[in-house]
Amino acid sequence: MIKGIDVSSYQSTDFDTDGLDFVFIKATEGTSYVNPRMAGQAATARAAGLVVGFYHYISPGDMSAQAAFFVDRCDSVPGDVLFADWEEPGVSCAQKDQFIREVKRLRGSNHKVGLYCNQDYWLNRDSSSYAGDALWIADYVTPGRPRIQANWLFHQYTDRPLDTNVASFANRAALRSWAGGSSAPAPKPTPGPVTYTVRSGDTLSGIAQKYGTTVAKLSAANGIKDPDMIFAGQVLKIVK
Repeated sequence: MIKGIDVSSYQSTDFDTDGLDFVFIKATEGTSYVNPRMAGQAATARAAGLVVGFYHYISPGDMSAQAAFFVDRCDSVPGDVLFADWEEPGVSCAQKDQFIREVKRLRGSNHKVGLYCNQDYWLNRDSSSYAGDALWIADYVTPGRPRIQANWLFHQYTDRPLDTNVASFANRAALRSWAGGSSAPAPKPTPGPVTYTVRSGDTLSGIAQKYGTTVAKLSAANGIKDPDMIFAGQVLKIVK
């Protein structure tokens, strides 16, 4: 795995690039905000030879307009990676998918387009499992061990002292090759332990079906004596 960071206007333009292979930069939000430090941050990353990416914070509203605003205002060049940043409660899964597809329509010939979200959104709010070309997952656990079963390419594992990530590539050259359009797959990550937070109306049989396991296995793994007695907010360990 290789290491990178993500930055926004809260960080300076002369951040330390030692030991890094990639930098993802906040570009835009909604249809009016542009990161005033984006150009300087991108210049710092490019001067250090790092792979560069940009992300757009999706806000409630017109997804097509936001996608157009993003690709028009971000300082991308062919081979940079573009991401939808999905963490706004007012943006649905369907809208997230629409935004990614529109960015791919507008810039997909020159850029990989992916999704950033946290583990809770991916497991509990996402219903399509659509992440475009790459899933960038936030889960503050051991680097490279996010608690999901889906294939991911980037893992944000801490925000201290700043957002820090690992990527499932052997080296910077492999990441650059993929970002530039190579169809060669990245090394498949080893999935970390998976958990599920029970929501109102859930049943153990329904959860088991969703994850391709059985009620008996879930009951044994979580010490559940009565499969009909689970409660909202309960965190279950998923085993197969």
